[in-house]
Amino acid sequence: MKRKLFLSFPQKILGEPLLYTLGRDFKVVPNIQGASISKDVALMALEMDGEVAELDRAVEFLRAKGVDVEVLKENAPDKI
Repeated sequence: MKRKLFLSFPQKILGEPLLYTLGRDFKVVPNIQGASISKDVALMALEMDGEVAELDRAVEFLRAKGVDVEVLKENAPDKI
């Protein structure tokens, strides 16, 4: 299953390799659809592919790290 997310990373965690950790520690495949990074915040459109339970775990991991995660509508068009 694919899940589309909109992520907002606060400045204090911009240097952390969170996407690397997602691919290494969770059975998901992250695919960046678009991003904008400044010195204060990073915004990212991300698509993740995997089993529902792993996607849920990955989203909770991101939230626990301080990332604001908006899960986009499941039946949204392919383009973010």
